[in-house]
Amino acid sequence: MDTSEKFCFCTLAVGDRYRAHVKMLAQDIQTHMPSTTLCILSDQPEQFKNFPHVLVFKHHLQSVKGYHDKRFVLEKALSLFESCMFLDSDVRLLGPLVEEMNWSPGITARAGTDLVKHIQNIKNPKEIEVIKAAGQKLNIDLQQVKWLHEFMFVMKRQNGLEGEFFELWQTISYFFEMQEIYHGEGYAMGLAAARIGMTFDFFREDKFPFFKDNIERVRIQNGQAIIQEKQIYFDIHKQIEYPKRSLWEKINNKLSKQVVFYYRLFRLRVFIKKDPNYYKIFG
Repeated sequence: MDTSEKFCFCTLAVGDRYRAHVKMLAQDIQTHMPSTTLCILSDQPEQFKNFPHVLVFKHHLQSVKGYHDKRFVLEKALSLFESCMFLDSDVRLLGPLVEEMNWSPGITARAGTDLVKHIQNIKNPKEIEVIKAAGQKLNIDLQQVKWLHEFMFVMKRQNGLEGEFFELWQTISYFFEMQEIYHGEGYAMGLAAARIGMTFDFFREDKFPFFKDNIERVRIQNGQAIIQEKQIYFDIHKQIEYPKRSLWEKINNKLSKQVVFYYRLFRLRVFIKKDPNYYKIFG
């Protein structure tokens, strides 16, 4: 690898459907931006050996439902590149760059808002309580915190702050998961950035054409896209998300998920005991 490269895309590909999505993304990048590296963390790295522009590393999920494992992807990517753009596994890249990607240090997200504004749209009261409790424990004014939609965002090294950011994100993620909030990586990132003073901004103009199912539905509702033009991508997405399985396969899959879930809950308590900051902040 040419370590002088400054930018890469990155994502997480753990599990059958996520690997299937990422193979589509890898092909898209190879087609439209072949000189740009895609950095992947996957449980089966060998499945990406035919993509010359891919760097893939072995990974097993650490967080209870996998959402907070994005930090491992970012950590690996920023150890190799000056900046990286995280893409959800099911994002499709539909064309080349239409605008240069010149990023400021810190976090720059495609979509998001002030956390207090986002909280107004949260339907789960417990989720709101946990966010506010985390802010109090961290001694952060929530008015100063940003929230991002995690499907597409950029991180660029910021004077070494990223190391402290990843450590704090880990600690905050443990707090959320202990309160049975297993997603929340957007909250954790915003809180961690506010606590350590990492720059957090947004880019509203697309740098390249892309497809993301829930984003595309909003575009269609707003008259910004035509469903017939994107139907093929919706169909492919559906085929990957809802594969045909026998009854036995469905039962076995459900039981396996339950076993893994409870194992990770047990392991969470082990991780917390090894985190020197958890009890200082949240104890």
